[in-house]
Amino acid sequence: MNSTGIRNPWLWVPTLYFAEGIPYFIVNNISVTMFTQLGVPNGEMALFTSLLYLPWTLKPLWSPFIDIVGTKRRWIVVMQALVAAMLIVLTLTLPRPDAQLIASHATPVSLFSLTLILFVITAFASATHDIAADGFYMLALTEHLQAAYVGLRSVFYRLSNIFCNSLLVFVAGWLQTRGTAIPLSWQYTLGASALLFTLLALWHNVFLPRRQNDKPAEDAAAEQQQTHDGHTFRQVMRDFGYTFVTFFRKPGILVALLFMLLFRLPEAFLLKMVTPFMLGGADTGGIGITLEQYSLIYGMTGVVSLLLGGVLGGLFAAKHGLRNSFWLMALAITLPDAVYLWLSLSGGTSMLWLSVAVAVEQFGYGFGFTAYMLYLMYFSAGERQTSHYALCTAFMALGMMLPGMVAGYVQEAVGYTAFFALVMVFCLVTLLVTELVRRTVNPQYGKKQQD
Repeated sequence: MNSTGIRNPWLWVPTLYFAEGIPYFIVNNISVTMFTQLGVPNGEMALFTSLLYLPWTLKPLWSPFIDIVGTKRRWIVVMQALVAAMLIVLTLTLPRPDAQLIASHATPVSLFSLTLILFVITAFASATHDIAADGFYMLALTEHLQAAYVGLRSVFYRLSNIFCNSLLVFVAGWLQTRGTAIPLSWQYTLGASALLFTLLALWHNVFLPRRQNDKPAEDAAAEQQQTHDGHTFRQVMRDFGYTFVTFFRKPGILVALLFMLLFRLPEAFLLKMVTPFMLGGADTGGIGITLEQYSLIYGMTGVVSLLLGGVLGGLFAAKHGLRNSFWLMALAITLPDAVYLWLSLSGGTSMLWLSVAVAVEQFGYGFGFTAYMLYLMYFSAGERQTSHYALCTAFMALGMMLPGMVAGYVQEAVGYTAFFALVMVFCLVTLLVTELVRRTVNPQYGKKQQD
């Protein structure tokens, strides 16, 4: 490390973004699989796991304080230590309902009150870590290096998805097929993730660079002004309020908000019910595959298809522009949802066809989601782009959280087949809001400019 505090980015960029993804996927994905396996009814499971999205929805509200209090490096290390501590406590305190209660699919969610509290703390720590990590990345690297390593950080964030949704789930399933009780298998799995995350926190405490420009906003302002008049905090808060005012005064804000909240409506309902549908037995209307099989189908085949769809979606949009790509991408993110309706009607099928169905749905989602993210960047452009983009992502999280809260109760009321049919009806909402915003997009936006 030289005098300016620069370390080789390979020492910390990959591990930082791998660490960023682990608590997110544990809180939002592993929790669904775990509660499903522990016999929590779909309605309560979907409601409480959807509420865990809340910290990522609200994080723009406290992001200015990450600038005001302490350094980004300190926030990263402290939040990673907090996540590691929560995972350790989760491992030690996870309830162990008996096999008969689990089989009845009537395990009361109240049994997991402490577990949910720990998940909430983990979620707030993870959301805060996201803010600090992204800020530190921009402080610690020059613009050239930021561009050079942006692909690497994205790859390792996605690897954390594979680690959680494939490897961790596979380990839990592997233990169960060898006679380990379901609750104990999840304790072992959470324990392994806690150990790994503890090692990551220790690694970053040593190898994250210490940058001279990584300092609280008040200190930075005082250095620039050669005085500390005590008004910096009020200035930051006024600036914070101005960010909100300018966001909600943007032209077309109502249509934009409708799009942010409703474009992913089918996916928001579907996401919470895929796991219980795949793992549930015939008595519940599910497919009844094992957790090992689920980890391979959804954690590996699904994730790879999702990544491939995202890459090709980006290339397609770069060639044709967002406006010209919108309809195809909207169809790609909606029509493949029909595979779950087909699976529910067929009553299950071979592993091959299950894998094909999931691959088609996830590829379509990855391809179509490109349009959503591009529109958020398009709408955020201009004054306060970074802050406005953060607000857009907050509405994105809200659009996933609210439908997910009721998805389980809807499924319990109508069954899987009618539920998946309803998801297909919601696809019409996606197409409607797509047409509303498509008209507002500059036809040249997203296209590669000709020299």
